[in-house]
Amino acid sequence: MVGIDLGTKRIGVAVSDSGGLVATPYEVVERGRDRAGDRRRLAALIDEVEAERVVVGLPLSMDGSFGPAAQAALEEVAALRDVLAVPVETFDERLTTVSADRVLGQNKMKAGARRRVVDKVAAAVMLQAWLDSRERR
Repeated sequence: MVGIDLGTKRIGVAVSDSGGLVATPYEVVERGRDRAGDRRRLAALIDEVEAERVVVGLPLSMDGSFGPAAQAALEEVAALRDVLAVPVETFDERLTTVSADRVLGQNKMKAGARRRVVDKVAAAVMLQAWLDSRERR
């Protein structure tokens, strides 16, 4: 499985182990001006890790509604489905970046270093929550 945290400047990518139990931060993709190019880079990463499914974080509003960020994510998910050969689904990612930043801060990581990794850690937090919810079903 691959987890993706879509951002306006960076895209966090996380992967799970082969058993689908543990999510690990994998990479941060810097956004380019060409969104199609970003999707091609993600497709290459997904092929590289031989993922069977992609889970994209859906940034719902705190009340659970679909705001502009969630709408933009849904549009990106639709475009990803056109270029990926594996199923793509969404999962609620509320507060994943906040949680990831808090953990990195507790580990005394400086702000500049945190900015470089927080997106892939947020992707791992979201993917782990998805894996855990699947396990409970």
